[in-house]
Parts: sequence; structure tokens; C-alpha cells
Amino acid sequence: MIVSKLTSKAQTTIPKPIRAALELQPGDELAYEIVDGRVILTKVQEDTTLLDDPFRTFEEWHSEADTAAYADL
Repeated sequence: MIVSKLTSKAQTTIPKPIRAALELQPGDELAYEIVDGRVILTKVQEDTTLLDDPFRTFEEWHSEADTAAYADL
């Protein structure tokens, strides 16, 4: 397990193995997603259209039936 500490200013250093695995460079943007009490850290790619979708945060609208029903909107 890889760990880091949170400072009094709510900052942390992303450990080197994580930076290497995500190929992070200074200035890269990170996306945080909370799923079942865990945080998923992802490097934001050039295409940010998924992050611009306001309905993406609603887990109750994230089924195959919903995707099919709203595909043409």
C-alpha cells in the first residue's frame, strides 16, 4: 500500500509510484471520484467532455436503460 500525509493546509504529495503510473507531469489536471467510500484518482485527458456532463454525477441515472433512453438527447 502506498500512503501520503495530509498537511494542515489539506495538501498532500502524490507519491512517485502513483505519478509514474499515471504519467503525471507538473500542470496536469486530476479528477477525483468518490465511489463506495473510496476515491478514484484519474489524470484528466485532453477530451474533458465527460467532466462537462452535469448528469454524470447522478449515480441513479447511470444504468444501461438510462443510457439507451437518453441516447438521442
